[in-house]
Amino acid sequence: MFEIDDIIRVGRELGMRRLSMNAVAAELGVSSTALYRAVDGRWGLERLVGESVLGDLTLRDDPDHNVEQHLLSFGLQMWNFIVRHPGLGVYMQTLFPRGDAGRLLMAHQIEALSRRGYTPDVAIALSSVIAGVAINYAVAEDSQLERGDSLEEQRREVTDQLSTDENLGEVHRDLPQVEHAQYVRLVLTATIRGVLSAAPPGRPLDQVIADLAAAGVGV
Repeated sequence: MFEIDDIIRVGRELGMRRLSMNAVAAELGVSSTALYRAVDGRWGLERLVGESVLGDLTLRDDPDHNVEQHLLSFGLQMWNFIVRHPGLGVYMQTLFPRGDAGRLLMAHQIEALSRRGYTPDVAIALSSVIAGVAINYAVAEDSQLERGDSLEEQRREVTDQLSTDENLGEVHRDLPQVEHAQYVRLVLTATIRGVLSAAPPGRPLDQVIADLAAAGVGV
């Protein structure tokens, strides 16, 4: 006998990266068939465990932050949380929000940006862009950490090739060394400043989209 709480507990112990129906069933000492009767397959299992993990994320909103500072804090909080929970980023990339925890995060952002002059639709658009960048970089870091020492070996080989390349060697040697966390912060800041220039408080979403579409070039 097992309860939904047992499934969530075991799933969290396994982690999102190792989560599977067979793995959870084995840990519970039951058959996969029994587990399928309790949850709606892989999607249901991911939603149960993923939403439980997301429920631990409490976004801090400093009332003294302006819009740029708030969005940067939001992006960094998302990135840090996902990095600490391997596999969660892929869950969020695949489909978001899937459940109550995800919807609460979205509602939090709507409220926070509404206090800074945004309508709910623009608030969701802005938050989705920043969250997307944070999630993507967290997933990339998760993938690199999973490869371990073999990645470091490959990275050294690539660095050596670049440093001796006739066209790229000098440029590569002059590039500053930036830690991954600092690089994510720089990218988030650049992204935020870009989206805020297109979507200042008070501009309707349809106008934001129209302006961005008109600024493009043909492919």
